[in-house]
Amino acid sequence: MADILTGSYTWLLSLHLISVMFWMAGMYYLPRLFVYHAEAIENNEPFKVFERMEYNLIRIIINPAMIAAWIFGLLLLFSPGQIESAGYWLPIKLFAVVVLSAYHGMLSSWRKKFLLETPPKSSKFFRMINEIPPILTILIVIMVIVKPF
Repeated sequence: MADILTGSYTWLLSLHLISVMFWMAGMYYLPRLFVYHAEAIENNEPFKVFERMEYNLIRIIINPAMIAAWIFGLLLLFSPGQIESAGYWLPIKLFAVVVLSAYHGMLSSWRKKFLLETPPKSSKFFRMINEIPPILTILIVIMVIVKPF
């Protein structure tokens, strides 16, 4: 198994990065859809199109991309020499990814609450939490590239 992981490292890294990019694209866009969805409900405007867009984004892009990112990331982590050479940056990065995954779960939960035709939170709230993925992205990228610890 170690030989396979070592020989496939660049492919695993490429697939991991591609998965992360798709996951993050969805994580940036879904809260923005929630802003528009909440505003439409608050203003008594049509909002059914947002339900379909949110569903498709989660089911077709975000969920599969997150699963792939985790699988390829764990394979990278267990490639020979990776854990032994890691400093404190790795636990910080992994913690940020777990927080991002929990945020993903919260977004999925809120999407289901939107189906009740009452926004689970205000449009202002969704505007504010829309900043969480970029902040986590900055932290994760700095931990992986700069490895300050």
